[in-house]
Amino acid sequence: MEQKALEDCVTETITFTFSRSGGPGGQNVNKLNTRVTSRLKIGELSILSETEKERIRRRLKNRITRDDCLVIHVQEQRSQAQNRERAIQRMIVLITNALKKKRNRIATQPTAESRKKRLYGKKKRGMIKKQRKIVLNEEREI
Repeated sequence: MEQKALEDCVTETITFTFSRSGGPGGQNVNKLNTRVTSRLKIGELSILSETEKERIRRRLKNRITRDDCLVIHVQEQRSQAQNRERAIQRMIVLITNALKKKRNRIATQPTAESRKKRLYGKKKRGMIKKQRKIVLNEEREI
């Protein structure tokens, strides 16, 4: 799948709502709606196959609402336009990262040096514990 095609599809299907944001900005924060909430219906992404949509739903399940919308809030900038652009970019990054296939870890044998280190650590720990024991008077040489 092509990155540009995904960007075009996302920008076509995304919807925005605006609200007042917190943070720096003085009166600008109190008067203007600069916070952007972007919603993207996963089912409306026509460029993706059903398996890709399911992968997105599974990987981003904590960010997707019951009505199948991926929701992102942005209020970093003082400008509504800049926040809108940030929201689009975040949405694209989230989707592309969710679509990437994870590489399986190949199990390897521990090296000889790591085995030696582990056994040395166990022996050292055992010696520490052995030294904590209470010695009876009968065993001491006086």
